[in-house]
Amino acid sequence: MPKMKTKSAAKKRIWLTGSGKPVADPDTALAQVAASGRLAAIVKDFKPAVILTALPLSFAGAFLGLLIFNLSLSIPSLIGFLMLMGLAAKNGILLVDFANQARREGLALREALIEAGRVRMRPILMTSFAMIFGMLPLALALGEGSETRAPMAHAVIGGMVTSTLLTLIVVPVVYSYLEGMGAWWRARRKGGKAV
Repeated sequence: MPKMKTKSAAKKRIWLTGSGKPVADPDTALAQVAASGRLAAIVKDFKPAVILTALPLSFAGAFLGLLIFNLSLSIPSLIGFLMLMGLAAKNGILLVDFANQARREGLALREALIEAGRVRMRPILMTSFAMIFGMLPLALALGEGSETRAPMAHAVIGGMVTSTLLTLIVVPVVYSYLEGMGAWWRARRKGGKAV
């Protein structure tokens, strides 16, 4: 007769979510840690939260694109979601990396964010429009069998439109708030006032 699991076996689970519940799949937790670590290595400080704020913006547009054309969530549309996550994170990385570089060169926070938006808007728009126009033939489903790939195109187009427009606004705002909170926390720890 096999032994029943004891409470000690449950204590060995990985606790990384912060919700007080163990992660059901250790591979998922490892993927989350690896993605955050990679982002931290790219921007040379821990600002992946700022970069990852672009992801929900793309998901909202992807769901809206599927909803408008009355398409269901399927494997091709999930592949479109994966493409969106990469492109939305890339847009966030472009903005945050340039803002960090401008701050290292001596620009104030506000000026660095404005300069990042001004300089990086063109490459962000170019890649977004290239992806949107590249997905149009799939979205129109003109060829034989293309209706199976149409949900991917609708998800990508909807997600890229919202992500591109909102990333240029939301990512700098979140960056500004997190920098302000960081300055407040450092000043509080030193016993002074935040600048």
